Amino acid sequence: MTEPRPAPKFSWFVPIDGDGDRIGSLRAQRPPTFEYLRDVVLNAERLGYHSLLIPTRFANGSFEHAAPLAETWTTATALCAVSSRIRLLIAVRPGITPVGLFAQQAATLHEISGGRIDINIVPGGIQGDNERLGISGSHDDRYAQADEFIDACAQLWETGGPLQFEGESVRLNGAIVSPTPSPPAPEWYLGGASDSALRLAASRADVLLCWIQPPEPMQALLDRTRDAFALAGRTPRFGLRTHLVVRDTEAEAWNAAAELLSEAHSDVLAQRAAAVKSTAMVGAAAQARRVEDDRLGERLWNGISRVRVNLGTAIVGTPQQAADELSAYRRMGFDEFILSGYPHLEEAERIARDVIPLVSASEPAPSLSSSGDARR
Repeated sequence: MTEPRPAPKFSWFVPIDGDGDRIGSLRAQRPPTFEYLRDVVLNAERLGYHSLLIPTRFANGSFEHAAPLAETWTTATALCAVSSRIRLLIAVRPGITPVGLFAQQAATLHEISGGRIDINIVPGGIQGDNERLGISGSHDDRYAQADEFIDACAQLWETGGPLQFEGESVRLNGAIVSPTPSPPAPEWYLGGASDSALRLAASRADVLLCWIQPPEPMQALLDRTRDAFALAGRTPRFGLRTHLVVRDTEAEAWNAAAELLSEAHSDVLAQRAAAVKSTAMVGAAAQARRVEDDRLGERLWNGISRVRVNLGTAIVGTPQQAADELSAYRRMGFDEFILSGYPHLEEAERIARDVIPLVSASEPAPSLSSSGDARR
């Protein structure tokens, strides 16, 4: 009997770069203070979102690169302490923190939060960002390092150590984690579209997290991923990351999209262009692809990529149009949706009220078994 497909999960985003209804200016309208980020988290928790993605940056990625930025792990720890139900998906770059120390830190936060954290491994990173901290290495080197990082960390969480680990970039000599995470341990999310990313996902990831693309290249990526997972004897789970610009009418939505960039500063435009120039990140290059009017399709707009690193594409339209787009990606194979909109505090409410119920309503009714009982 085929296993029933799980209901879709809808998550939100923590704007550690700052927030507002304009992006790309030198400074954010709403700086990323703890008080503001706490409000975003508690609002998302109240609205019933499944999780919150906390990205990783070493410089501001939505405003001028020296603008205030909330550091990822410190922020996640504080937000765990003030929330009670919502999960936190914390982005981590291998090689920044020694894996033995990270495994203990994550196990500790897992316990403090009541088992509410997952880890988004980010091997690629923003062009030149690791180098700010004196960390170098090729694209492929970073994926090889991430493989060892996840392997060593998972072994420590499972056994507690002492662990001897002799890899190319990770070496442990009797590392110990105590206490180990209470089951289930944090899950591993991995983003990427390169062959290196898909090989790593197939061997180590619980969820492949994809930045939104038009349907044809998106389907091709999912097909490549399924092939990679099949070779590893595993079945993939897919998460979709997208911005949303939703208003009552289509015209209002496109006007709101244009307004997002209405105060973009030339310095920020230049910084973002430099960040993706000659990048080895397949996904980042796809997000920043320039097309007429930044329209990747009838509902997809990648103008955000002009001023924001990494994900730069949004679904633009009415609540029903946005729901129809998300439902189409759901049919493609996505079970998790990590959404965002500017400003994140107010847009979390709009999306939870106006869009998510429409996506849920489009889900097929549970099928009946031969005995007439609904599958659970």
